[in-house]
Amino acid sequence: MTGVRSLSALAAAFLLFMAVATSAGAGNPNVAALQVALRARGLYTGTIDGVVGPGTTAAVRRFQRRAHIAVDGVPGRQTRRALGRYGRHPFGTRLLWMGKKGWDVSALQFALAAHGFPSGTFDGGLGPRTDAALRRFQRWAHLRADGVAGRATYAALRRAPARCPLSLRRPVRAPVGDRFGPRGNRFHPGIDFPAPYGARVHAARSGRVVYAGWDSGGYGYLVTLAHGKGVRTMYAHLSRVRVRVGRWIRAGALLGNVGATGEATGPHLHFEVRVRGAAVNPLPALR
Repeated sequence: MTGVRSLSALAAAFLLFMAVATSAGAGNPNVAALQVALRARGLYTGTIDGVVGPGTTAAVRRFQRRAHIAVDGVPGRQTRRALGRYGRHPFGTRLLWMGKKGWDVSALQFALAAHGFPSGTFDGGLGPRTDAALRRFQRWAHLRADGVAGRATYAALRRAPARCPLSLRRPVRAPVGDRFGPRGNRFHPGIDFPAPYGARVHAARSGRVVYAGWDSGGYGYLVTLAHGKGVRTMYAHLSRVRVRVGRWIRAGALLGNVGATGEATGPHLHFEVRVRGAAVNPLPALR
C-alpha cells in the first residue's frame, strides 16, 4: 500500500509539474520527452523545445501510421506504448539514477537544462553528464546531492527557474543572435552577440575578475566576473583577454575583444549569467 500511495503521489506531482510549466509559458518537459522519442526514430528533426507545434504533431502522425495505430496526432497511451523504452515512465513516477533510460529521463534532462543545469544532448539516457548536472542542481536546491531524482528533486524542479537579481549593461555593441534556451537537441545556456572580430567587450556590471584565460571546456578565452548576490557573468570565445584575476573593475571597463576561440564557428561573444551556479536567461537583466 505504501508503494501505491507513493506512486500516486508522484503521479500527482507529475500532473502539477505539467500545469506549472504550461502556465509559465516555458517548454514542457513531457513534450520534450516526446520529441526526443520521435527524434530517436528519425521522425522529428526540429528543436527539442517542449512545445507542441506542427512539426511535433506531424511527427506523431507519421509514427502512428508506421506503427499501424489510430492516426490522430495525439500521443496517447497506445502511442506511448508503441514508442518502446522512449515512451515509458511519465516524468515524476519513479526514482531515477545513473543508468536509467526512458521518457522520464528525457524530461529530467530538459527540466534540469531549463533550471540552468544542461547536460549535453537530450537523449533519454542518464549517463555521467546528466548525473553530474543532477547533483549540481540538487546542491543548488539545498538537497542531498545523491544523484537520485525523487520526490524532493521533482518538487524543486516544479519551482520557477532562477532569475538574475541585478541589472546589467549590454557587454558589446552588437545585436542579439542565438538566445538562451533550446537549440537543436541541446540547450544554449547564454546569449550570443554576433560582432566583428576584435570588437571591444565591456563589463556588464562592476565586479571582481575570478577567471581570465583559456578554458578547456569549449569557451576558449574566457573572462568571468563576480558581482555579489551569487551572480557571475561570463564572456566567452574572446580573441584577447585584457584583465587579470583578482582585479576589481567598474561597469563598462574593457575586458577583452571578440574572437572565435574554443567551440565557435565564427566571431561572436557568448555572454552567460549564472546565479549560484545556475545559468539564467540574461535578457531580462540587460538594460
